[in-house]
Amino acid sequence: MKPLEVDEIIYYLQNRWGKKYDFRLFIRKNTLYLQMMWKFLEQESFHLTETQYKESLAEKIEILNRGGYSEKVRIWLQTVNSKPRLGRAVSLQLEINERMKEFLL
Repeated sequence: MKPLEVDEIIYYLQNRWGKKYDFRLFIRKNTLYLQMMWKFLEQESFHLTETQYKESLAEKIEILNRGGYSEKVRIWLQTVNSKPRLGRAVSLQLEINERMKEFLL
């Protein structure tokens, strides 16, 4: 399984939506959620510099790669029909697997 990379994610974002959206990861019960937020790097009010954005994205990608979710995320980014709107993120639900359980301990 090929790991995700920062430049790959940015490529999908730029080609699909023309914006570098922010992402958030969180866990609820037995589900890991990857949320594509409505905030994006090109906004004047965005809270991170481009370097900070890439570092933040790299941290999230590392977690997804370690959990073995890279292919699911890759397919989702290529096929999801929605895009984030003000106050509404687009979410990918990932069942917490054994690899992720070990990582969370």
